[in-house]
Amino acid sequence: MTPPSPPGPPRLAFLSSDRPEATEARRRLSERYGEVAPEAADVIVALGGDGFMLEVLHLPLARRVPIYGMNRGSVGFLMNDFDEEDLLPRIAAAERAEIHPLVMTATDSAGQHFTAMAVNEVSMLRQTRQTAKLRILIDGTERLAELSCDGALVATPAGSTAYNLSAHGPIIPLEARVLALTPISAFRPRRWRGALLPHTAQVCFEVLEPDKRPVSAVADNFEVRDVAVVQVAEDRETSMTMLFDAGRSLQERVLAEQFSV
Repeated sequence: MTPPSPPGPPRLAFLSSDRPEATEARRRLSERYGEVAPEAADVIVALGGDGFMLEVLHLPLARRVPIYGMNRGSVGFLMNDFDEEDLLPRIAAAERAEIHPLVMTATDSAGQHFTAMAVNEVSMLRQTRQTAKLRILIDGTERLAELSCDGALVATPAGSTAYNLSAHGPIIPLEARVLALTPISAFRPRRWRGALLPHTAQVCFEVLEPDKRPVSAVADNFEVRDVAVVQVAEDRETSMTMLFDAGRSLQERVLAEQFSV
């Protein structure tokens, strides 16, 4: 009996941001390794920075095709180092990270409903010079009757090193199965530093005095202005796979970030 033929190399599709260095890298890599349409790919190679990686993760194809990013942007926390050499062996040896997004359901002051996905965080942000006032409920139970602040956010473990960390929220290990609820410049109660919530928690923000103190809600890069009520929950049914070079997994990066100075 003839043994089955070994599988061939993965079919690659290359996506790039509009930065010149990213578009040039895409041209060279596609010429060198070949390219198929994203819908036919086994792996998507994303070329850009962290912002572009978030854009790619929001594409419907990211629900079924692993994403391997290479940094052609600025920060690149979610990206691998850029190198044109040995791309196929690097992808073959890459470590997988499964990401579960948040789902934001927002109702604005006119009663319109909006739904959006967030890989990093959902943020409530004041729109004017007036401090925002928020009521916070967790699983239907009021936990803060009034938070006066510039805003508040709910962050995933993958997003805990982004805006959440800048707002002095905790860094969360990728497998911790918790979410960060973090205030942004809390005024009252001034000493409240946020909370760690089980990943099953249903978070509800109610905007107090919305006419005087308007608030916007942002799920990654999708914004809803003049919100009245915003609900946030993790979507365990949706999963995206990111690929990281061996020894440089996302879990390792999140852990190492806790010791950076």
